[in-house]
Amino acid sequence: MEHIATRLSELYNSLLSDLDDIGIDVTGIGEQLVYDSRQPLLFNTGLFIVLFAMFMILYRMLRPWRAARMIFTIAFSIYFYYKASGECCLILIGVALSDYLLGLCMQKARTLTRRRITVMRTIVTLNVTVNICLLAYFKYFGLMIETINSFFTAHIDPINVILPAGISFFTFRSISYIVDIYRGQIQACRNPLDYLFFLTFFPPLLAGPVVRAKDMLPQIKSNPVPSRDMTSEGIYLIILGIIKKMVIADFISGNFVDRVFDNPALYSGFENLMASIGFTIQLYCDFAGYSDIAIGIALLLGYRFKENFNAPFKASNPTEFWHRWHISLSTWLRDYIYIPLGGNRCSRPRAYFNQFATMVIGGFWHGASWMYVIWGAAHGTLLVIHKMLRNAIPATSATETVVTESGEIEVVTVPSRFAPVTKCFNMVFTFLLIAAAFMLFRARSLDEVGMMWHQMIFDFHLSVAPEFISSYLTIVLAMAAGYIVHMLPTKITDPLKQGFMNAPVILQALLLAIALFIAIQVRSSDIVPFIYLQY
Repeated sequence: MEHIATRLSELYNSLLSDLDDIGIDVTGIGEQLVYDSRQPLLFNTGLFIVLFAMFMILYRMLRPWRAARMIFTIAFSIYFYYKASGECCLILIGVALSDYLLGLCMQKARTLTRRRITVMRTIVTLNVTVNICLLAYFKYFGLMIETINSFFTAHIDPINVILPAGISFFTFRSISYIVDIYRGQIQACRNPLDYLFFLTFFPPLLAGPVVRAKDMLPQIKSNPVPSRDMTSEGIYLIILGIIKKMVIADFISGNFVDRVFDNPALYSGFENLMASIGFTIQLYCDFAGYSDIAIGIALLLGYRFKENFNAPFKASNPTEFWHRWHISLSTWLRDYIYIPLGGNRCSRPRAYFNQFATMVIGGFWHGASWMYVIWGAAHGTLLVIHKMLRNAIPATSATETVVTESGEIEVVTVPSRFAPVTKCFNMVFTFLLIAAAFMLFRARSLDEVGMMWHQMIFDFHLSVAPEFISSYLTIVLAMAAGYIVHMLPTKITDPLKQGFMNAPVILQALLLAIALFIAIQVRSSDIVPFIYLQY
């Protein structure tokens, strides 16, 4: 037996040596497949492209066997999360098993004749408490210690807690699942594979969108097969996501925005203003790029998610902006925080408070920093002010009476001749307000924000604009592209999308390869993580 083990060891070492001689480093490949905090598995890495291509081949081969394909997808999703967050994948599995059992208990509680509501509310409270405690420990524990040390004379040594990637996203999905069962909107999963598949599904796992059980579980149970149109649309969205993230967002960030935000006092007010606008465009391209890739990958697998961004810079007011920006989060906050607080079914001052409180909570959700809370409060203030103005100054429009072809008399609204100008002004003004608020999102402290405003008010120097454009021409063009393409009307974008979907598969694959090639050429030496991975 010992002789056999020795012989196998010699053969193994000989094989490694032979592979090394022809340029294949097996040890290096093995190191790539284990968790490394410095090299997480992200959509914009070469390793993910290789692994996902292999995954797709096996996924298609397993199409006739639903259970086998589900188990394979769950295993890949857990491995994907392990590569992004190490042993924290056990937390994800624990949350999934806890939700599954609580869901069954909730479903059984519905059959009770006595104390049904009490038992169901207890289950909801337990689920919410567990998820909030997870967030409080992993995400906010350090902030709590820092705050205590700042406001009191005590000195508590900080504890190095590793933040599980995407914890804010999968805890929100967990809460909505149990709450929706409580509300009677969905039935609890009987098959544990169904729920494990839902919570661990890798495309939206790290940075959204926030997919709800009532939208995805019916698709899981139907064992979907991606159609030709779904595959084409998926590739189209992946190309858009690559361009937004790797070509525009990363280029703007590394070559201009980060430099100004790191040292605002070294730059003029004009450059600080351009950096604020640049970060707003960068954040949109980065996050919308991730959402596009996630939704595109899901389409390749046969699953359709709802739109997460709908041209938010076309918004004419702060309220419309939040109807277009990070839609999955804003609707989640509306349904599970704003409406339970009372929504607008109460006095006007209380409704304003509910709106403000919801945005503060949304800001706090983003990260363990008081800057996010202040950012949420700023957006809450903008929303309240807009609603107050809208209630105080009701919209008026001209009307005229017309006779229809059937002879009926109708009163129709006549748009003002100044309507296009007014809409354009409102869009630009709203964009500048949003950009000003996002300064709080990007800056590390209020001192940095104060310095940027000081430069913009007292040291603006518009005269540097020509030199800025010539020195940062590629940055200006990237920012303009990110904004102008975003503003294109659907009568232009829809035919482009349809034309791509009707193109031959070979041409679609070629365009995807070209997008990847361009992204590789313009990217920096290091992989730039998606911004929302830290949330």
